[in-house]
Amino acid sequence: MSRSHLARPAASVVGALLAAALLTPGPAAAQPHRAAGSAGCGTPTDLTPGTSTTRSLTVDGVRRDYLVHLPASYDEDRPTPLVLSFHGHGRTSDYQERLTGMNALDAVVVYPQGVTGTDGKSAWEGAPYSAGVDDIKFTKALIGQAEDDLCVNPRRVFASGKSNGGGFAAVVACRLADRIAATAIVSGAFYPQSGDCAPQRPVPVLDFHGQADDTIPYDGNPDKGLPALPDWLAGWAERDGCAASPRETQVKDNVVVPRWRSCDDASALEHYRITDGGHVWPSTTPNEDSATPTTIDATPLIWKFFTEHPLPKN
Repeated sequence: MSRSHLARPAASVVGALLAAALLTPGPAAAQPHRAAGSAGCGTPTDLTPGTSTTRSLTVDGVRRDYLVHLPASYDEDRPTPLVLSFHGHGRTSDYQERLTGMNALDAVVVYPQGVTGTDGKSAWEGAPYSAGVDDIKFTKALIGQAEDDLCVNPRRVFASGKSNGGGFAAVVACRLADRIAATAIVSGAFYPQSGDCAPQRPVPVLDFHGQADDTIPYDGNPDKGLPALPDWLAGWAERDGCAASPRETQVKDNVVVPRWRSCDDASALEHYRITDGGHVWPSTTPNEDSATPTTIDATPLIWKFFTEHPLPKN
């Protein structure tokens, strides 16, 4: 069933910030749609641009639901980026849609819904409380469905998420590096149950984490097997062939951004370390996570990072 995208107080602010963030895009962002389109290009869709629609598909006999939002600018003849946005533990696709403001992006945005896990709350693969379903297979099916039904740019398919959903976005980067161009993670939960990470290629990674996060501590939680963020980032620096030590930039009084240099194959690794940040999606206006604004907005920063890192040509 379809429903119109509801205007929210944060939406206009996010839109303005996105426009400002993209005034000076990187070289790769100059022509974000100039690429061969997916199988769905040139085919009319029953989805209405500017609205969100609930859809479902069946994977391994399990019905899987998701929200899909078409940008108002959607054109069936113009290959459009695809962004997957995974909600946190116990949350919903609708919550993630409201939280992130990603409907303002010039992209098809899919908000998948997790399956109820062992603790009675929605979850994603790789967490100790997950349902045991194959969420990677579900993600591949979602990408395939979007590419078949819509005009999607296959070189600009991205994964993002918050908390357990952020941890799963990292799992997607580990296992679907041939399909995902880059990933962005907010307050990620990187449980050992995620398994080994051996991506087929260097994957650009953007990460946000608050040092005051009491849910997924910045310094890790040995009892739960959660790594300290510096250790997790060092692992990605090694996978991406980056220089061992990052160059740090203070962008706000409470925000430092380490960026790793000389990564292989034009990959990238960036991290926003928020000294007083809690377990929230950073936003300069109140959002679903917190009534207290932060000093940075994650969504426009994520979009800028995505536009600069398409999937390399074969």
